[in-house]
Amino acid sequence: MVTQQIEQQIARHAQTCTNLINEVGRVLVGQERMTMRLLVGLLTGGHVLLEGVPGLAKTLAVRSLARAIDTGFSRIQFTPDMLPADVIGTEVFNPREATYSVKKGPIFSNLILADEINRAPAKVQAALLEAMQERQVTIGSETHKFTEPFLVLATQNPIEQEGTYPLPEAQVDRFMLKVHVDYPSREEEQKIVDRMASGKPVAEIRCVTTPQELLEARAVVDQIWADDKVRDYIVDVVRATRSSGDNRIGGLEGMIETGASPRAAIYLMKAAKAHAFLQSRGYVTPHDVKTFAPDVLRHRVILTYEAEAEGKTADDLVRRILDNVPVP
Repeated sequence: MVTQQIEQQIARHAQTCTNLINEVGRVLVGQERMTMRLLVGLLTGGHVLLEGVPGLAKTLAVRSLARAIDTGFSRIQFTPDMLPADVIGTEVFNPREATYSVKKGPIFSNLILADEINRAPAKVQAALLEAMQERQVTIGSETHKFTEPFLVLATQNPIEQEGTYPLPEAQVDRFMLKVHVDYPSREEEQKIVDRMASGKPVAEIRCVTTPQELLEARAVVDQIWADDKVRDYIVDVVRATRSSGDNRIGGLEGMIETGASPRAAIYLMKAAKAHAFLQSRGYVTPHDVKTFAPDVLRHRVILTYEAEAEGKTADDLVRRILDNVPVP
């Protein structure tokens, strides 16, 4: 009975997500998987990190999604010579009145596009820690809270690219999802060439929803029902990433330096609920968990040197865990 009531609420709010998908689709060709992950971030308030080589429409996707929502939007282009004040703001001295006033930085908005975030040095990354976790920043002696919705949607090129810095583990852990953006299919690439090389202007993105509608949809996502068996399954999957876990998987010995923290279990539950919402279901299934486990865990599983020497990746180990942890 409770599930039926939730599904009725989902039906009332489903149009919000449908409108967003359709509007972004007017500009973006393919990349449905990336768009779905961005929507999950919006529905849960979790920050999203997109990683892929240049030219895969990462920035276009985030910018289009932000413009489709009638809310504040700020694009920050990260560079190696950046200072923390360029992001969060600083205190400015007024010599006439001998007082200081706060000049807020571009982080003071609702949706933040952190473009090429791994090009900024460590001190700038450190300035983002408080903003992403506590949703506030401290400038001088004053603490300033952000208005909801507040979401950081970041893009980065692979670490091996020249002129980039590896993100600190504490910074990466603030992201709910890390999404690998792949090349488009042949058919999609043909459509991209036809659309972008024709000389015709690209369609303008229209505002199709409001922050209030988005926050109402978030409230519905929080109410989606998850059975205790699904909760236990999430905990088992996360604990299997730890070398000292009580349900270690055979073949992973000596492969994982550091496993996922309880924050990963929280984010995995939220992502599973959001996926159920997008599927018009009022309850979570193990399939929802399996769908988003790689995105939630890949940046939280630190491999040992032995695993890297064997050519293993975090995705390989997460896949092995999902194949071996019993599904309820």
